[in-house]
Amino acid sequence: MSQAPGAQPSPPSVYHERQRLELCAVHALNNVLQQQLFSQEAADEICKRPLSQLALPKVLGLILNLPSPVSLGLLSLPLRRRHWVALRQVDGVYYNLDSKLRAPEVLGDEDGVRAFLAAALAQGLCEVLLVVTKEVEEQGSWLQAD
Repeated sequence: MSQAPGAQPSPPSVYHERQRLELCAVHALNNVLQQQLFSQEAADEICKRPLSQLALPKVLGLILNLPSPVSLGLLSLPLRRRHWVALRQVDGVYYNLDSKLRAPEVLGDEDGVRAFLAAALAQGLCEVLLVVTKEVEEQGSWLQAD
């Protein structure tokens, strides 16, 4: 069927959640999936569950985006900025490779890195990115089987 001359096609129905509170990750997931599948509670539960299920030997490293205090010399300001931090295992030992540290901080074994991640996530407003090989990503083997 043809349209009348000058008529505009009707726009497609596009699902779009607008920003509310600090839930941009939830909104981004729902917008990509084109429906409301995730809530803040569901996203929080997913974050807590994979922490214990992470197959850390399959993960090359982790990158965390954390709130970071702002200071002027010795004076700490009531402002927070975001800061990216790298965690990596080298020769069986996990390290915090935060660029603000004078030297790498030893986190220890898998239990040590899991404790560090749990503490960071408990502070809230923490994002964790996993760095894995393409093969691990395609297989989804960064998570341990239940």
